Amino acid sequence: MSDLLERLRGRGWRMTSQRRVVAEVLDGDHVHLTADEVHARAAERLPEISRATVYNTLGELVALGEVIEVPTDGRARRYDPNAHHPHQHLVCSNCGTIRDVHPTGNPLADLPAAERFGFTVSEVEVTYRGLCPACA
Repeated sequence: MSDLLERLRGRGWRMTSQRRVVAEVLDGDHVHLTADEVHARAAERLPEISRATVYNTLGELVALGEVIEVPTDGRARRYDPNAHHPHQHLVCSNCGTIRDVHPTGNPLADLPAAERFGFTVSEVEVTYRGLCPACA
């Protein structure tokens, strides 16, 4: 069973066939699909699944904290199932490909106290941008 499915079962999430297929489509490393891509892949497995069901399921998964919604400058949002594995994103500025990356160091510690303006910082989001090998 996939990591995402195991987490959802552990939470007692009601596992309908539609929810299950959405979770199965999302599962894996470096998965950053748009809602339309999730729907297309889910429909290959379960042709009767509606776009609304996919959008609603993605919204529930984000609200539960089991999937991360990744904004991509002017492009469709993407959904990342690796919500419980700390990582950052590497994004191709041309085609929008996203990869999970695990830089060394602590980005939270890299922000000097003088630059915190009295904030108690609890999390950091870093996005690396550049061109993927196919676009370079």
